[in-house]
Formats: sequence, C-alpha cells, structure tokens
Amino acid sequence: MPVRPKVIAFDIIETVFSLESMRPRLTSLGLPDSALELWFASALRNAFALAITDRFSPFRIVLRGSLETLLAKHRLLVPEDRIEAVLDGMAELEPHPDAAGAFAVLTDEGFRIVALSNGAAESTESLLQRSGLKPHVEAVLSVEQVQRSKPRREVYLHVTEVCGVAPDEIALVATHAWDTHGAKAAGLMAGFVARGQPYPSVMVHPDVQGETLLDVAHALANLS
Repeated sequence: MPVRPKVIAFDIIETVFSLESMRPRLTSLGLPDSALELWFASALRNAFALAITDRFSPFRIVLRGSLETLLAKHRLLVPEDRIEAVLDGMAELEPHPDAAGAFAVLTDEGFRIVALSNGAAESTESLLQRSGLKPHVEAVLSVEQVQRSKPRREVYLHVTEVCGVAPDEIALVATHAWDTHGAKAAGLMAGFVARGQPYPSVMVHPDVQGETLLDVAHALANLS
C-alpha cells in the first residue's frame, strides 16, 4: 500500500479550476460549443511538442496560437484585441464545487499544499486568491520557472527542490492522466481525479484515484 506523502501538488487548470466559463467566450467569436475541448487539447499538444524538443513558450502564447489556428479553420476573422479579451478569461476561471472541501480536508490532515501549473505563477496566484483557496497553498509553482512544460521530468522535480522533500514524499493530483503518468515517471506519487474518464491502461497508474477532488483528498488522507 502507498505510504502517506508529505506534500500535495495540485495541477490547476481543469483539475482545480473548470474551463467551462471559457465556452461562451469562444462561441462569442463564432466558434461552435464543441470548440472548447478541441482548443485546449490542441494547446496541450503543442506544449507537449515544444517540451519534447527542448523548447518552451508561455502557456498563454500557446493558447493564443491554438485559438488563432481554430479560428482560421472556421474561416473567422477576429481582431487581435478580441482574441486577447477571450484569453483574459483564463484569469477568471471558477473552481470546481468540491475544490474548497478537498483543500480543507488536506489542510486539516496536516498536508502541505502547493500549486503546480502549466500557466504563469502570477495568473495562478490570482485564481487562488479570487477563489479563496490561497490560504491553503504554501507555494505557487509554474512551468515558467523551469522553462519546460509538463509532463517533463524537470517540472515535477522542481517541486521536490522547492519543498525540500524526496520525490516519493510528494503526490501530484490531476484530472489529466498524462500529468499523473508524468509525475509517476519522475518518481512522485499521484492521485487521479477521474470525472467520468477511465484511466488509460498504457500509462503508469496513480497511487490513488477517485471520481472527484474530494474523493482523491479523502483517499490521500486515509493513507498511513
């Protein structure tokens, strides 16, 4: 059975904060309702391509490039200022309903909590402040500090350096299997938030998993 970690590192976008508020912003540009999932998935793909070829670009720039490509495919001519206004919505994401409860459970159990995002530290800090989650979080870590995107090994090991603990004393919590896989490959523990998704059999399995953030928080708290 897995040993209880000391630090919980939360992925931020989609894991703690929902992207749903971005859907109407995208449709306001003339894109279909289904564009949200394609846009974010293509941005992640592009970030992965940069990471695997030892290159880096801030995630907002990657998101903008993917949005411009999507608009071009739909033959939509949108002014630059409107594109930027849509991207500003990433700073106004709402937390999932059980995020506060999950953070409270882990704080009450004595875990140290950090944020680990592909987004910028400043925007992540802002999201945590707006949502009231920041008091639970001791550090906000970003891929920009490493100049490589997840799931590069260096990103996860950056958490170990900042927190001063061994990799296997940290558990990454994410709703992305590629992220928990990356954490496990780097020697960390991992908790997978399923939200209706089956875990891919080809990836390294997490130590705990549950349907919601709260389920995963309780599963981590129950480790001894």
